[in-house]
Amino acid sequence: MSFFSGKVVIVTGGTDGIGKAMVNKLVNDGAKVVTCGRNYDKLYQLQTLYAGQTLLAVPADISNESDCKNLIEQGRNVFGHIDILINNAGISMRALFSETELDTIRRLMDINFWGSVYCTKYALPDILKNKGTVAAVSSIAGYRGLPGRSGYSASKFALQGWMEALRTELLHTGVNVMWVCPGYTKSNIRNVALNKNTQPQGESPLDENSLMSADECAIHILKAVEKRKRTLVLTPKGKETILLNRVAPDMADKMIYKFFFKNGELIK
Repeated sequence: MSFFSGKVVIVTGGTDGIGKAMVNKLVNDGAKVVTCGRNYDKLYQLQTLYAGQTLLAVPADISNESDCKNLIEQGRNVFGHIDILINNAGISMRALFSETELDTIRRLMDINFWGSVYCTKYALPDILKNKGTVAAVSSIAGYRGLPGRSGYSASKFALQGWMEALRTELLHTGVNVMWVCPGYTKSNIRNVALNKNTQPQGESPLDENSLMSADECAIHILKAVEKRKRTLVLTPKGKETILLNRVAPDMADKMIYKFFFKNGELIK
């Protein structure tokens, strides 16, 4: 029997990419799954795909506190309680800070940071009672600021700092608090990443076919949830970046600049 069988799991942003892959695996493993998204058509398709199975798809913009509260309450009302919350929903950006409208930064903070805070606040009483797990999908950008992604980096630094504080507060409660850093994964996140004008850029600067699949990433994340890990960094390059930034930050600056820029122009 799967670890997740019978457990109530909320996954935010479950209509695309890693979130959808986690929803698929959790439903197949016998979990009772609650997920959300802003696209009604994608939510309907997901609900239809698992008709008769234990999936609840709720329309929600997680940057909105009321939507987050409603998401948690619907999950509790339908399934009785909550065991695990995976704060997965997020958005990226690609623009130099000097050219970026401040609304872009605000939007990133509202979704990537505040969305996790809202959902966790309303789910925490159940998770405390059931000694469950609060997890968040973060990024290497939460350990090391990345050029062209200043707002994204800020939101992930904030997320990880808040999660670390929460983990320490809950250290003796039986609740596990963890965050994972997938690295570049094949998904829609770069296509919907915000540009300097707070609009989706509509394309990916990377070769998506060369990246880890969302399904593989989902397996790693759910295994880490099952094992109640503290953190998970999925790629060797991510681990190298964190280590280099810790022991030789000046060298990290130069190497990261070289990776993201060509002839002074942002390329990734």
